[in-house]
Amino acid sequence: MAAYAEITIEQGATFSTTVNVTDAQGDALNLSSYSAASQMRKSYYASSANTLSAIVTGNANGEITLSMTAANTSNLSPGRYVYDLRITNSVDGFVTRVVEGTAVVMPSVTR
Repeated sequence: MAAYAEITIEQGATFSTTVNVTDAQGDALNLSSYSAASQMRKSYYASSANTLSAIVTGNANGEITLSMTAANTSNLSPGRYVYDLRITNSVDGFVTRVVEGTAVVMPSVTR
């Protein structure tokens, strides 16, 4: 079962957060054979999506960094979105959703 986490993205600012993936025993999952992907949408049923860059930044400690550039966050409309993060094992192709939740985009005054 995927963990739930709410993230806050400031419109027009660089966004970055770290997710630590663990196994069923709570130990860090070794991500050396995994890739990661993440998207956010206005609703689960929305056809258009915004991609969150998902990079494995710590193989041994199960660390994945989600990020967006300031230029990309500038193009987001303020409000609530849903997002998730999936990892894919390159050995057997097994896909696991490791985190899901809401992403809140806070509006910017400075442009």
